[in-house]
Amino acid sequence: MLKTKITERFGIKYPIVGGAMMWISRAEYVAAMSEAGGLGIMASANYKSKDAFDEAITKMKTLTGKPYGVNINLFPALTQIDNNEYIDVMADHGLKIVETSGHHAPDELVSRFKDLKMTWIHKCVGVRYAKKVEAMGADIVTVVGYENGGATGRLDIGTMVLVPVVVDAVTVPVIGGGGISDGRGLAAVLALGAEAVIMGTRLLVTKESPIHDNIKTALLNASELDTMLVMRSLNATHRVLANEAAKKCVELEDCKADFMTLYDVIKGENAKEMYYEGDVGKGILSCGQGIGLTHDIPTIKELFDRMAAEAEERLGQLTNR
Repeated sequence: MLKTKITERFGIKYPIVGGAMMWISRAEYVAAMSEAGGLGIMASANYKSKDAFDEAITKMKTLTGKPYGVNINLFPALTQIDNNEYIDVMADHGLKIVETSGHHAPDELVSRFKDLKMTWIHKCVGVRYAKKVEAMGADIVTVVGYENGGATGRLDIGTMVLVPVVVDAVTVPVIGGGGISDGRGLAAVLALGAEAVIMGTRLLVTKESPIHDNIKTALLNASELDTMLVMRSLNATHRVLANEAAKKCVELEDCKADFMTLYDVIKGENAKEMYYEGDVGKGILSCGQGIGLTHDIPTIKELFDRMAAEAEERLGQLTNR
């Protein structure tokens, strides 16, 4: 058994956390992760009203009785409700695990987390930020290396260095990720001192993933060479699948196009259409380099069971050596 401070704190079977993803991390998908023994994280930004979010949490009660968390998004957005309204719903339902992520720490929300006795996880990009939120009262910090899909931060530090330097810098448990797709990666992140791994890209290619089969097939056929960085000119670098939209974005950035021209390519509505209608080149598709280690479409339970078994085997082999 892979027992860590994270599995013990949350009462979960495996030290595996599902990364919250826009358009994707909704009730059924998140519940499947928790039912499989990990910790699912729902993306609150998927719900554009307090009532819609409340309905989603109510639905979760019918899908799982196991622990899960809610991500509070601190990134800029064209439409975003007051995060206090999400927290009100969480409080009403007795939810105790909150994750925050964005360009800044949630100074105005910390007192609410503490008053409600929530476990606060903050996702950040490096040592300086991890130490800051630890001092603010974060219970757990999450960091993902440069290999990861989606927002890569500003520091461009790989997982093998980022995880241990953060572990050395803070006293709270660390969740680490970036390029993790199998049990070898899970074993490696635990060996680096993290108490759990966070995954996003690999979970897209599972049976419960709510994206179109065309997208799953494209990801299944992609290699570690098929990602690229976009939106650097906006100071919002993302690693994504090297599809038509991503290449167009970089082309426009190289030409110093204005924001609205870029926005027409990178807007979330394009990604939503891509995920659900199956046009692989339509939108920006967050994708980490770990996609090169993805070779099948299992259920989430099959994936988690396999990863845990492989991690235990690898760690045992190292001990025997």
